[in-house]
Amino acid sequence: MSRLGNLGARLYRGEVGYDFIGKRRIWYGVSVLITITAVLGLVVSGLNMGIEFKGGAVFTTPKTSVSVSEAEDLASEASGHQAIVQKLGNGALRIQITEVDTQKSDEIQDKLAKDLDVPREKIAADLVGPSWGEQIANKAWTGLGVFMILVVIYLAIAFEWRMAVAALVALIHDITITVGVYALVGFEVTPGTVIGLLTILGYSLYDTVVVFDSLKEGTKGITKQTRWTYSDVANRSINSTLVRSINTTVVALLPVAGLLFIGGGVLGAGMLNDISLALFVGLAAGAYSSIFIATPLVADLKEREPQMKALKKRVLAKRAAAAAKGETEDDRGEDDYEDAAPAGAVVGQRQQPRGHGRTPGKR
Repeated sequence: MSRLGNLGARLYRGEVGYDFIGKRRIWYGVSVLITITAVLGLVVSGLNMGIEFKGGAVFTTPKTSVSVSEAEDLASEASGHQAIVQKLGNGALRIQITEVDTQKSDEIQDKLAKDLDVPREKIAADLVGPSWGEQIANKAWTGLGVFMILVVIYLAIAFEWRMAVAALVALIHDITITVGVYALVGFEVTPGTVIGLLTILGYSLYDTVVVFDSLKEGTKGITKQTRWTYSDVANRSINSTLVRSINTTVVALLPVAGLLFIGGGVLGAGMLNDISLALFVGLAAGAYSSIFIATPLVADLKEREPQMKALKKRVLAKRAAAAAKGETEDDRGEDDYEDAAPAGAVVGQRQQPRGHGRTPGKR
């Protein structure tokens, strides 16, 4: 068995583990800091909205020896607006200029043909009206809102409302960070960006639901025992699925990194940047939020319940009494392990209780 596989098995059995829940305030602070940075970037720099949202014209030239920087200068001079130029694989140029109407488009087309020394009829011009761009933006926000509502409804039915709230907070966290990075980097926001955002929300939700499912199974009948608190079992749920989450994220990030750094950077395929950056940042943020935000937040909300407060009080009192007697985990009787949460729940130290594999409330 590989080292990673062996570590995953030990995490699942509860032999080792990291106290995610106990240190949750640290990770909350990290998330708040990253989110504030993203929001400041969004407020200060703003989003570089693509032509699909702002309206304008796209000119595609035939093969030319003119460089991208030269074409940008010529197009900006011809239009009076900043132009975005991309070199296509066949040597042609794709020139985007926002806020251009039909009359202005014809003038720009004539001037580009003269400056680039190409026949006017060989320059293809496509106009995007501002009203169409506004419709696309509205549909994007509508789609995002519908997705969020469906997620909350599903999680509230399949699990409970606290998990639905925690998942929603995690998703908003992922969107905010991704949008903030877009503002800071200055990449163009296109429909591909929206597709990327919706895609990464699905990945983030997948990781979160995996942990929630483990937590739901692990907390059945938890109030019938006095060995584990809700946070203990939540911590075990994160640790038991940790390697799986890491593997899933790494495997997903590798091809996306290829698109972003090789396709968009080395090969200069700029059109790949809009979707690959959203996927790369979103996948990383989604893996982070499912581990460090969603489940710890569920534990915080759950332990506000009177029955969970009472359970925690009983568990802590029993541990204090055992510590006063000088007992260790293995000194306790077999009854302590019955009707308990899954054996091996991590509470900040190495443990492997007897009766491994039992589900709470079952013998």
